[in-house]
Amino acid sequence: MSDLSPATHTGDPLPALTVVTGTKPRPEPLDPPMLPFALVGVAAFAVALLATWLAEAPDEWVEICLAGLLWGIPGTLTMVVHDRNRKRRRALTHAEFRVVE
Repeated sequence: MSDLSPATHTGDPLPALTVVTGTKPRPEPLDPPMLPFALVGVAAFAVALLATWLAEAPDEWVEICLAGLLWGIPGTLTMVVHDRNRKRRRALTHAEFRVVE
């Protein structure tokens, strides 16, 4: 099994390794804006809280929805900061990248 390790292989590239990492360009990682996802999550918990409260659901369900809503607030603020730094992160990895505002 050790003779199949790419680190110790000295001959031609392994066919399976060439298929995986050969000449294909490496795809860029996704870096979408995260704030919309956070806002949708907070809105979903707000709607669930309202629905469970109006339906007189068990108190535990209402508390879970309230907890999700309250935990979503610092999460949303974190995503605001994350998205604010996207431009800086992108400029560090792609010098040709320019944001037109």
